[in-house]
Amino acid sequence: MRQEEKKEGFLERVNSPEDLKKLSLPEMEVLAGEIRQRIIETVSRNGGHLAPSLGVVELTLALHYVFDTPRDKILWDVGHQAYAHKLITGRRDRFHTLRQFGGLSGFPKREESPFDTINTGHSSTSISAGLGISTAKSLKGERDKIIAVIGDGSMTAGMAFEGLNQAGETEKDLIVVLNDNAMSIAPNVGAFSSFLSRKMTGKRFVTVKKELESFIRSLPGVGENILNLVRKSEDSLITFFTPGMLFEGFKFKYIGPINGHRLDLLIETFKNISHLRGPVLLHVLTVKGKGYGPAEKDPAHFHGVGSFEIATGTSQKDPKKTAPSYTSVFGETMVDLGQRNKQIFAITAAMPEGTGLSGFARTFPERFLDVGIAEQHAVTFAAGLALEGFRPVVAIYSTFLQRAYDQIIHDVCAPNLPVIFAIDRGGLVGEDGPTHHGHFDITYLRSLPNITLMAPKDENELRHMLYSALFSRGPVAIRYPRGAGVGVPLDKEYREIPFGEAELLKEGNDILLVAFGSMVEPALEASTRLESQGVSAGVVNCRFAKPLDPRIVEWAKSTGCVLVIEEGVRQGGLGGAVLEALNDSGIGNVRLKRIGLPDKFVEQGPIALLREKYGLDSEGIFKEAWNFLKA
Repeated sequence: MRQEEKKEGFLERVNSPEDLKKLSLPEMEVLAGEIRQRIIETVSRNGGHLAPSLGVVELTLALHYVFDTPRDKILWDVGHQAYAHKLITGRRDRFHTLRQFGGLSGFPKREESPFDTINTGHSSTSISAGLGISTAKSLKGERDKIIAVIGDGSMTAGMAFEGLNQAGETEKDLIVVLNDNAMSIAPNVGAFSSFLSRKMTGKRFVTVKKELESFIRSLPGVGENILNLVRKSEDSLITFFTPGMLFEGFKFKYIGPINGHRLDLLIETFKNISHLRGPVLLHVLTVKGKGYGPAEKDPAHFHGVGSFEIATGTSQKDPKKTAPSYTSVFGETMVDLGQRNKQIFAITAAMPEGTGLSGFARTFPERFLDVGIAEQHAVTFAAGLALEGFRPVVAIYSTFLQRAYDQIIHDVCAPNLPVIFAIDRGGLVGEDGPTHHGHFDITYLRSLPNITLMAPKDENELRHMLYSALFSRGPVAIRYPRGAGVGVPLDKEYREIPFGEAELLKEGNDILLVAFGSMVEPALEASTRLESQGVSAGVVNCRFAKPLDPRIVEWAKSTGCVLVIEEGVRQGGLGGAVLEALNDSGIGNVRLKRIGLPDKFVEQGPIALLREKYGLDSEGIFKEAWNFLKA
C-alpha cells in the first residue's frame, strides 16, 4: 500500500487575508491551532512576546476575515500581540527570523508591510493614532474602517483616556477593541452580554431603531422628551448587565464583553458593528497564553521570554552567563536597603518583575506601588512622597522613562526633590529593537538642572551608587545595562561615593580612555591590548555624566589625546560634556574623539553583535584608539 503524503496545513495556504476569507469556520479553527504551534516553535528558539500573541489568535483571524485590510486599518497597541497578524499577512516564510538581526521585527513596522499601520513598541498610542487616521479619512471623504486593538494593561495609561475623550467628543468613526485578559466575569453574565451585544448590533435592529427614533422625534411637543427617556432606559439596561458605563460616559457605543476565542461570535459581532457610525468599543475577553499550558499558568513570565524548552517551558540558560544580572542585584539591594531605611518607597510602572522589585514588593508591600503603565503618574507620585520626607525609588526602563520627561523636569528637578531614578536597560537592549533601546537617557537627562546622573562600572558599584543616592538632597538617576554583570564580588558593606568623583583606574601617557558605565570593562580590555602594542593608555571610570569630575580636564591635558566611550547617542552625551568642560577650561590643545551610538534608531539584534557593529566592544575601542593616535 502506498504511503499517503503528508497533508499540507491551512497556514501554508494563507499568504494574505484574502486567502483567509476562502476558509470555512471549521478550517479557520484548525488554522488557529496551527498558528499557535508556529508561534510557540519560533519563540522557543528566538524569544519574544509569547503569551500576548497566543491570546489573540482568534481575534486576529476574525479582524482580517471581516475587514478589508490593509484598506481598513488595524492598529495593534504596543505590538506585543502581533505575531499571528504577521503570519497571515505575507510574512510566514520569514517568520523564523523574528527578532533576529536583519529579520522580522517583533513589533508592527510600516517598512515591513502595508498591513502594519503604525510603528509601535510603547503602549497606549493606538486610540490617538487611530482617531487621527479616522479624522484624516473623513476630511478626504473616505469611509475606510479604523480599528484600534488595545489591551486592558494599556488602558491604565492616561494617554488612552485622552484618546477616548477626544474620540467621543468628535464622534468620528473609530472601532476600539479592548482585549481584556485579566477581568473575570461570571459565565451567565458573559453569555447574556454576548447575546445582548449581538442582537443590539444587528443591521435589522439598528435600522428599526433609527426608524423608531425618527418617528418618536416627530411627535409634536413630547417627542424629544420621550426619546431621552427611551435612551436612558436602554443605557441603564446595557450598563446594568455589563461594565460599559465608563465607555458609554466617553460617548462610545459599548458592546460586550464577548468570548475572544469564539470565532463565530467574533466574526458575527465584527460584521454587525462594521456598519455602525461614530466611536464603538468592543470588549473582548481572552486568555493570555491561550493554547500553551506553561504560558496560561504563568502569563507574566511568558509575556516576554527568552528561548525555552517547549515540552516543559523551562528557560534555556546561557552557560556563559554566570554573573547575576544588574536587575537582580538592584532588586536584592533594594530589599537590603529597605530593611535599613524605612523611608525607602519603591515605584514601578507595570514592571515589578522586569525591574527586579518583586522581592521588595513582597517584603514591604506598604512601601511599594505598581502604578500600571503610567510613567508620568509614577514620577509625580514620587515627587509627592519626597515632599513628605520619603526616599522614593522609581524603577523604570530607560526607553519608558522618556514618557515622563516633563514630570522629571517640572515636578522633580525644578523643586529639587530627592527622587531616585533606577534606570534599567540603559544602552542597547537587543532583539526588541528601535523602540526599546535605552540610548537617549544620558542626553535627555544631562541637560536638566539639579539632577545627578551616574552609571556603575559593575554590579558591585551599582550597590554603592544606590546607597549613595539616599544621601542626596536632590534628584539622582542611576542608569545600568540589561543583562549579566561583570562577575565581581559584592561587598558586604556599603560605601558612599562622593558625587561628581570619577575613578582613575589606570594612568597613561599617550591616550586617555574616558568610559561610562557598561563601557568601562571593554575600555580596560582595550587598554591592555594597546599596552601590548607599546601604547600607554589611561582609563577613567567616569561614574558621573553630571556633575563631571573637573580632574578629567587635567588628566586629558596630561595626555593631549582623549577617547570618550559611552553606550548612548553621541549627540548631547558624555562626549559632549567632556568637550564642553575642555572648552570652558580654555584648553585648546587636546584632541578628542567620541565613541557612541550614531544619530539613528538602532536596529534589533543581539547586544554583543550591535556593540561590535558600532565599535563599542574592546576590539572596536582598540581600533578607534589606535587609528586616532596614528592620525
